[in-house]
Amino acid sequence: MKNNTLLEVGNVEVSLNNEKIIRNLHFTLDQGEICALVGHNGAGKTVTMKTIMGIQEKSQGDIKLNSVSIDADYLQYKSQYSYIPEEPILFTELTVLQHFQLYGTSYKVPENVFEERVNYYVNGFELNGKLHEFPDGLSKGMRQKVNIISNLITDAPLLIIDEPFIGLDENSAYFLEKEIKRKSQQGITILITSHVIERVKKFCDSYIMLKNGEIINKGQIDNLSQIERRFTT
Repeated sequence: MKNNTLLEVGNVEVSLNNEKIIRNLHFTLDQGEICALVGHNGAGKTVTMKTIMGIQEKSQGDIKLNSVSIDADYLQYKSQYSYIPEEPILFTELTVLQHFQLYGTSYKVPENVFEERVNYYVNGFELNGKLHEFPDGLSKGMRQKVNIISNLITDAPLLIIDEPFIGLDENSAYFLEKEIKRKSQQGITILITSHVIERVKKFCDSYIMLKNGEIINKGQIDNLSQIERRFTT
């Protein structure tokens, strides 16, 4: 493995009801790389992400983060990624601040760093005055911001993001875009899915294109014409 390789996905297959839904998934992501996982609905993007996270069981292959195999030491493997889902997942009994504290504690973020990051992200995502509110009192867009901030607080080497711009106002979407690039500069690897292709083209380094559970193309994001052609045919 190269010294700068963070994520290794080797010949992974996923089967449901004896039917292969992911075939021969094979790719690597380097430290600090921002990769767009693209494809039409049903192409296998969500299953791929869930398999990388260990939520979806694979039928063969291996996945490694920082040389740690998902099969050999799942707890250590799991501690190395954070995940922002498309639909916010929050606990109704926890306030906004308590959600941040939960993630900060789980990922062992130092207290002084935690406080600095909470202030930074609350201002950036315009959540001032909401720290002591419960999820039921927030709009869907605000709940999504809480979900995003909770994961951005961590220092997990891999950040997995599913459709992050849906439901965000333009100011917050722009701030998130800047944060994704800043995280990358800090060495965080980011795997992102989005239907807002024009937006991800601006900051991703590479892409992986799925169709019917298989990789049909991958490469540098500069190859825009190829991506656009695949999406319109």
